[in-house]
Amino acid sequence: MKILLSTFFILWSTIALSQTIIEGIVFDHKGTTIPGVNIYLRGTFEGTSSEIDGSFNLVTDIEGEVIVVFQALGFKTFESPQTLKAGNIVIRPVLKETINEMTAVTISAGALEASDEKKSIVLKPVDIVTVPSAMGDVVGAFQTLPGTAAVGNDGRLFVRGGDASETAIFIDGMKVGNAFGTTAANVPTRTRFNPNLFKGSFFSTGGYSAEYGHALSSALSLNTVDMPARNQGDISILSVGAGYNQTLVGKKNSLTASANYFDLSPYQSLVRQNFDWERAPYGWDAEVSGRQKWGNSGMLKAYFHTSANGMKLWQKTSQSQGRGSLLGIDNNYHFGQLSFKQLAGESWSLYGGMSFSSNTDNFSIAGLNVRNQNQVLHGKMVAVKDFSDKFSLKTGVEHFVFSYSENLITEDLERSFVDHQPTVFAEADYYFSNKLILRSGLRTGYSALGEESWLDPRFSLAYKFQNQGQLSLAAGRYSQSAVEQLRIFNTELQNTVADHLILNYLLSTNGRTIRAEAFYKDYKNLLTFEGMPYQYENVAQQGAGFARGMDVFYRDQKSFKNTDFWLTYSYVDSKRVFAQFNTMVQPWFAPRHNGSVVVKHWIQALKSQLGLSWVINDGYTFTDPNFPGEMNAKTRSFQDLSIGWSYLPKPNLIIHLACNNVYGRENVFGYQFSPQANEAGRFESQPVGLQAPRFFLLGVFLTLSKDKNANNLNNL
Repeated sequence: MKILLSTFFILWSTIALSQTIIEGIVFDHKGTTIPGVNIYLRGTFEGTSSEIDGSFNLVTDIEGEVIVVFQALGFKTFESPQTLKAGNIVIRPVLKETINEMTAVTISAGALEASDEKKSIVLKPVDIVTVPSAMGDVVGAFQTLPGTAAVGNDGRLFVRGGDASETAIFIDGMKVGNAFGTTAANVPTRTRFNPNLFKGSFFSTGGYSAEYGHALSSALSLNTVDMPARNQGDISILSVGAGYNQTLVGKKNSLTASANYFDLSPYQSLVRQNFDWERAPYGWDAEVSGRQKWGNSGMLKAYFHTSANGMKLWQKTSQSQGRGSLLGIDNNYHFGQLSFKQLAGESWSLYGGMSFSSNTDNFSIAGLNVRNQNQVLHGKMVAVKDFSDKFSLKTGVEHFVFSYSENLITEDLERSFVDHQPTVFAEADYYFSNKLILRSGLRTGYSALGEESWLDPRFSLAYKFQNQGQLSLAAGRYSQSAVEQLRIFNTELQNTVADHLILNYLLSTNGRTIRAEAFYKDYKNLLTFEGMPYQYENVAQQGAGFARGMDVFYRDQKSFKNTDFWLTYSYVDSKRVFAQFNTMVQPWFAPRHNGSVVVKHWIQALKSQLGLSWVINDGYTFTDPNFPGEMNAKTRSFQDLSIGWSYLPKPNLIIHLACNNVYGRENVFGYQFSPQANEAGRFESQPVGLQAPRFFLLGVFLTLSKDKNANNLNNL
């Protein structure tokens, strides 16, 4: 027995002396211990895990050169080369945090994204066509978001004290010239593009990326569908027109073509109008879009849009005799673009393209015939390099060509200009951790016409809290060429400039989103002038101003079953010296208080979605010549209650009915005063309102395909 025990202790001692004990404690970069770290010897089955206090102990008989691997979720893999021999080895590894795209903080100051590919969705693409007040217009849904002002007699985007010219629109990153249709005063316009074309959008209310320029206040970037779901045809029958869309899909390519026609004459014969129409608005458009995949990661897109429309309207003023002056408008518009994106080797990605837009307006009024032509050419190339999971760099080059001309047809007179603007930008993202990101960018350009160069620095910082909420700070300078209608009178005009400062809080979790933002904008080189359109005098840049305030947004898709709603409030204190004003005034397009409510509820038993949207502001400023001062009066509040009903009697059939300003409120946007006082010494006036108390839209949408369950919402 003694011999057996002696033999056992000798063998045990020999084994123990030949073993290696690897021990230590695992820390993160802050010095905190990490439990549950997977620890193993590469190429072997030997391993262990760290304890609750981060300590570990691994015993092995292996000798020689090995790699000790430490792995944990949320941290970079740590490798420690060791030479194993009998005895103890102490390792105290420090694991660095990895940047996870799904959980990392993102820049949210000024930005509202609408894409299923993004973690924090504020507005989905399908909202574009289901918000009742939008009436199927791409921009209509964005007018219910924070930072925007409801200017019901215009239809374009007015953001945080800025006029509509301060917002630029891009499709797949390419600039769109004249994105809104030409219209008469106080007749709201719409964007020219079919909402079914887009899969998502990026809407910035300020502080946006160095990639985007030529916008003082806002950038709206619309992204087209990559690849449609199936072959299908879509028939649209509306109360104001009709259209057809055909989509063909192959393994690596697709082609979509559409044509639409509208004419408001039949509608206006049934619904009372406040305006004196000689010819109701009418028009047509056609679109063709193609997509081609190449390789495993490349995509080429081509898109072409052409349209024509017109109207004739009698415009009566306080001094007009009879029906007033007859205004006629004929518009022709063409837009085409080619864009691509490609993943390259070694963490490179490339995208860019070229776009061209041409807009021709023919106006006739009081015997005067005017033709305006505006063309924009945009070329762009961008390269993005991910140097690590913490650092990435985006660099790009662009070239813009702006061409504008005005022609007095009868007098055979013309004035025009062409401006070339090469631009370079760079932007870097650096993740200090999953909770803290820094973005800094620089945009520089040169105007050949104005012989001006500029440098716009931009900066953003975001921090994410434990409760998933995040705080963002953004600051930067934004430059924009003078609007063509004024630049034609003084081609030496320089850029107008706005400096932005934004503080944002965003919390998006469990189907609910809370967003609060404070902002300040400082304007420089605003345009000032005297005279009237086509007769402007003393066009200069002696204006300046500011816009400051805050807005709050809340969206809830969880609290009530089958119900989605959002609430918005914006406060804007904006004053500026601009246009024909000689003192600091609150612009007519910048109401101080703006609010909106949107509710959508799905009723399964009725196969219907009911919608409601209510938009309100505290009124528009105007100048009353009966009292001293400029912009010395204000209209009563603007209010618009809209309702919508979408009914799906069959999966491939949608019937949609919408009505804005349901209770027929007589909204007033200002007053038109006579140029001379009457016998009592007062200037007479008449209100500026809408063309009709309300607008009804009825649409029937039928999809033809092998899949009887398909409809025209599939690609949204």
